[in-house]
Amino acid sequence: MPTPHTTPTREARLATLVALARLLERVEHSPQPRDAGAYRLLVQRIQAVLAEDLPEDGRRAVLEAFPATAEIHENLHYAQAGLSRAPLDLSVATELRAAGLLARVAKAAPASGA
Repeated sequence: MPTPHTTPTREARLATLVALARLLERVEHSPQPRDAGAYRLLVQRIQAVLAEDLPEDGRRAVLEAFPATAEIHENLHYAQAGLSRAPLDLSVATELRAAGLLARVAKAAPASGA
């Protein structure tokens, strides 16, 4: 008799994400060479779980705790949110430095008379 197909609960999917995120961190920090195929499969599995319905507070906690998984999430949503998980202070400081440089360059450039 076949067993009915059951859909994992949101909490079970979150537990799967945590396990995969831990594994990815271990792989990322391992001095051992990585098998490209196995690494690709791990990342694809994480992408698939991130695309599923997860408790939002749990997803946020995983992304804060596991930087490699947060980077995957950010890459998946770059078109909609840009580098949304990048530290705000760093982003603001970079923007201010760029604006300051542009202002100095504009002052240093010879004025074009018309």
